[in-house]
Amino acid sequence: MSHNTFLNSMKGMIIFCFLSLSVFFTQSVRAQFVKGADIGWLDQMEATGYKFYDSAGVQKNCLQILKDKGINTVRLRVWVNPSSDKTSGHCSKNEVVTMAIRAKDMGMRVMIDFHYSDSWADPGKQTKPAAWTSHSFSELLTDVYNHTFEVLDTLKKSGVTPAWAQIGNEITWGMLWPDGKTDNWLQLGQLLNKGYDATKAVDSSIKVIVHVDQGNNNSRFRTFFDNAKARGVRYDIIGLSYYPYWLGSDYTATINDLGNNMNDMVSRYAKEVMVVEVGGDYLKVQNTYDMLVAVLEKVRAVSNNKGLGVIYWEPEGEKSWSGYQLSCWSANGKPTAALNAFLSHGTGLNMITYPSGFNFFPNPCYGGLLNFEFKTTTGRHDVKIYDITGRLMKQQKMVGSSENAMNLDLLPGIYLVNIDAGEYSVVQKLIVGQ
Repeated sequence: MSHNTFLNSMKGMIIFCFLSLSVFFTQSVRAQFVKGADIGWLDQMEATGYKFYDSAGVQKNCLQILKDKGINTVRLRVWVNPSSDKTSGHCSKNEVVTMAIRAKDMGMRVMIDFHYSDSWADPGKQTKPAAWTSHSFSELLTDVYNHTFEVLDTLKKSGVTPAWAQIGNEITWGMLWPDGKTDNWLQLGQLLNKGYDATKAVDSSIKVIVHVDQGNNNSRFRTFFDNAKARGVRYDIIGLSYYPYWLGSDYTATINDLGNNMNDMVSRYAKEVMVVEVGGDYLKVQNTYDMLVAVLEKVRAVSNNKGLGVIYWEPEGEKSWSGYQLSCWSANGKPTAALNAFLSHGTGLNMITYPSGFNFFPNPCYGGLLNFEFKTTTGRHDVKIYDITGRLMKQQKMVGSSENAMNLDLLPGIYLVNIDAGEYSVVQKLIVGQ
């Protein structure tokens, strides 16, 4: 083969690769698979002086750390008239608007989770806001409409139109007890529809979610959504919680039930589904990572591409601050490796893995951090990144570390990552997207 023929062949291959990548990136953006974090505590954590660090130990804005870990969506709870309690207060309309603006400025989408309470609402408690306690049912309908409209309208006027609004939080047994309990589905249905109508009045593009806990429990979901259908409840998406920790068994015992239930919801009600809350023990890093990978795979496998995504509940809520066992954060202020599940499965491509125990991810990546794991190797690791002409672009030496990261400031393109650990040397293609 002549020199010119070889060059032309190489140029053709490069053009083909970039065209293929362009199609891939376009499809990825259109798919918009949700990789989310509920961050209702973040504002208060920052206000109390909590410091966040990335995997390399650099102090950073928590939202940037989450973005570097593949998070593209935030979920924000809103309470009607909350207290100033550190962990059970705040999340007022104004605080939510401020955080939503920050998230949007980071390029993230926003979900608003209406609790219709002054504090936590969940399957065990759905307490009316104090200001609504003496209201008649007719007045409660107006309260739900006005509160929903006011929050979403304020967000939109502030430049943030949420992608989703969740009408009630884990309302397995209803909301705004006793008026909206499931033993009075006629009234519960009316309350839910008021939230739906207010949401669509602000912006018809906002998708409405109805959310039930124990996403593996098909009987529970069928009972709830059969009743919702019979009462003409209007909504777009079925939201599920999935916490093996609270179920008292390992995720392996229920993960198939979760997948089967989501497919049943799609088939039975012709709705999209999303796991809007998930979490695992922050001390059991590998198990939580494996659980998240399994959940992501089950959601991606939902029939007809109706599985929209997965949201981790308060990954940043480190236990020394929150007292919460199921965060995804270490006492040193860094995210645990469990959160890497969103990177390794965030684009539909798994992390690159070698038998020697070395991983780097994500690939493709979009700037931020390139994460490294050395599971079985020790000593010095020399990491070099070359462009396709062989020019050295970045180099970093890592010594005796099981986890590390490299800041990427590379232009979009195709690169080669070379790892030299003495006893072995490997080279792998890295794709950097826009």
